[in-house]
Amino acid sequence: MKTKLFIFFFALSSTFMVAQRKLADKFFENFAYVKATELYEEAVKKGDSSEHVLTRLGDCYYNNSKSKEAALWYGKAVNKYNKVNPEYIFKYIQSLRSIENYTEADKWLVKFKDIQGNDSRVKDFDANNLDLYEDLASTEDVIVKTENMPFNTEFSDFGAYISGDILYFASARDTDVRKRYGWNAEPFLDLYYVTVSKDETGKKEYSEADFINSSKINTPYHQASVAITNDGLTMYFTRDNVNKRNKLGYDRKGTSHLKLYKASLEDGVWKNVVELPFNNEYYSNGHPTLSPDNTKLYFVSDREGGFGQTDIYFVNILEDGNYSEPKNLGPKVNTEGREMFPFVAKNNTLYFSSDGYLNLGLLDIYKSDILKNENAEPENLGAPYNSGYDDFAFFINDDSKTGYFSSNRPGGKGGDDIYGFNAEPCKQKIEGIARNIKTNEVLANVEVKLINNTGKIIATVMTSETGAFTLDADCEKTYTVLGSKKDYKDGRKEVTTNLEDGKINNADLYLTPLIDDNQIVINPIFFDFDKWNIRTDAEYELENIVDVMREHPNMVIKIESHTDSRGSDNYNMKLSDRRAKSTRDYILSRGIASERIESAIGYGETQLLNKCSNGVKCTSEEHQLNRRSYFYILKD
Repeated sequence: MKTKLFIFFFALSSTFMVAQRKLADKFFENFAYVKATELYEEAVKKGDSSEHVLTRLGDCYYNNSKSKEAALWYGKAVNKYNKVNPEYIFKYIQSLRSIENYTEADKWLVKFKDIQGNDSRVKDFDANNLDLYEDLASTEDVIVKTENMPFNTEFSDFGAYISGDILYFASARDTDVRKRYGWNAEPFLDLYYVTVSKDETGKKEYSEADFINSSKINTPYHQASVAITNDGLTMYFTRDNVNKRNKLGYDRKGTSHLKLYKASLEDGVWKNVVELPFNNEYYSNGHPTLSPDNTKLYFVSDREGGFGQTDIYFVNILEDGNYSEPKNLGPKVNTEGREMFPFVAKNNTLYFSSDGYLNLGLLDIYKSDILKNENAEPENLGAPYNSGYDDFAFFINDDSKTGYFSSNRPGGKGGDDIYGFNAEPCKQKIEGIARNIKTNEVLANVEVKLINNTGKIIATVMTSETGAFTLDADCEKTYTVLGSKKDYKDGRKEVTTNLEDGKINNADLYLTPLIDDNQIVINPIFFDFDKWNIRTDAEYELENIVDVMREHPNMVIKIESHTDSRGSDNYNMKLSDRRAKSTRDYILSRGIASERIESAIGYGETQLLNKCSNGVKCTSEEHQLNRRSYFYILKD
């Protein structure tokens, strides 16, 4: 008998927890995060610590930018369950960083990368989906258009660098050569160039790609990654370790390393190639870039003493033409992973690629103000610069709007491709007036939230005395505008912005009053046929009653429940009374004192609103009109 009772109460408890969870989910899906939080936390207190509830609690706080609480609940989920969706691990890391718990964040970053596996991508996770990884998108104020360059080939093409009207890049397109690189069976890389011009409409045009016809630059092995001084007369570039006989040089372990070289331009020809003095036979140096004033040379090296596989270093270029000792750029940039392809823009912003940070997969492009502020943290450029593949070799023009990057993402012509980009400023406004839907009067002090398509609240404003509000919005995005005011049902509107800079989008909101004269008015609450238990959809509506009574702590109400005429008079009287009392009991279960509900009475079919009495043929809709509940305010 005890066993049967235990099973019965366990089943009853499980049913209750599922119902509680469903109700919380309904509020969550309608962006009512405060109410959803209350219901999820009640579920936890009553024993429901499922992954769903814990992560949803994290989301409620995360979407409201409450990082401390978000970290608490995400932490409970990821520490309790082994296979939590990586989205929540990502959000947990972001929340930990937000509250400056970097030690724990770094610990989980390692775990996150372990989950990503050897190819640095999470199973069943779309790395291009910034709905989940929205914090990696940093292009909110601009619209970025990318274009696969017409001079790309089926082989590797990467590392665009412009000097004057010449664009230099590395390519493995020389299929006539006999030697092939054993790693990918492509020809070795050489340096090429195209001439860049503009047509009468201002659109860029590119000449046919041409081989830099200088035996001093291109050898039978790899050459890549160009940097050229402001006067256009000195080129720094990367090359395989080649000896005086144009043969590969090797260290004692049989490894040929990369080295940095420079050349000078004389009579239109690159000559006088010399090896930089800080190269070494036992490690690689490569990927050069210059500071805007040409006094520093930045490069990548795997030399001993670094932080990871490859780090970014720099040397000072001295007035006598010599170089200082290489110095590591430090842990604010370099990680345990690979930092590669540095580029310093004219405004002294450092761009580089790395797989050592939480990213979209493989190499991602980052920017950092480390050269202006030693405490600056790197920032992931986000999509469309980054994808789930290797994204690298960023170059931006003086106008800070156009430039190039390289990627092996799908959809290119083959191998690594060069992409041009144009980042145009684009911002819009969302404006509207909040009104009472029944009277059309304007509503002041309505809290208006701007919610992005991940459900995150990104802005909150209050309406003015005229009911007006204004929100800043990004272009080409979809938002929900949600208006909330005490004693009103929320008003909401979906807004999708386009690519028109400065456009104003209208989003008037209409809120439904919950108090009408001497009643609290909600949508009809429905019961299953011949039942009186409260369904989830009815609970959702009854929460409006709970909210009003909490807002007015002295309010006293009475509940009336009515049926239609189908069924016997006596049965309908009993059924309506049970439904009235179930309604009362639900409200009391939500913490409302019993003395605040004076009565809960069913009136059966004694107060019909239309002709549909016994024996009268009516439609389902006409009968539905008579099935209703009233919540009369007796005292406030």
